[in-house]
Amino acid sequence: MTRSPLGAWGEAAARQYLEGNGYRVRACNWRCAEGEIDLVAETEGTLVFVEVKTRRGADFGTPQDAVGPRKAKNLLLAASRYLEEQKLDDVDWRVDVIAITAEPGPRVLNLEHITDAVEDRVP
Repeated sequence: MTRSPLGAWGEAAARQYLEGNGYRVRACNWRCAEGEIDLVAETEGTLVFVEVKTRRGADFGTPQDAVGPRKAKNLLLAASRYLEEQKLDDVDWRVDVIAITAEPGPRVLNLEHITDAVEDRVP
């Protein structure tokens, strides 16, 4: 499985996980000039921008290691653009990361949902 299909598989697994936990997915692979948001979901009145990182192992670091300062900044910029375009001025929101480690098949070996993974709201 190449990187792109593995990423798409991970995003589908993350969506299934979110929906199974009561989230309502509003958008998938939302793109703008500032970047892409893998999933935009909603739970209990909070809008959640989700970055999904999928890896086959830890040879190149954990999935969550892939969300460094530059990626965090781009996520915040894209989230701000989404809020602006959707005219959502006064809504609670956060950025989460879903880190998935896959084993052959592929099957989920480990899924970690990190809430409020990007806390600095000033891009």
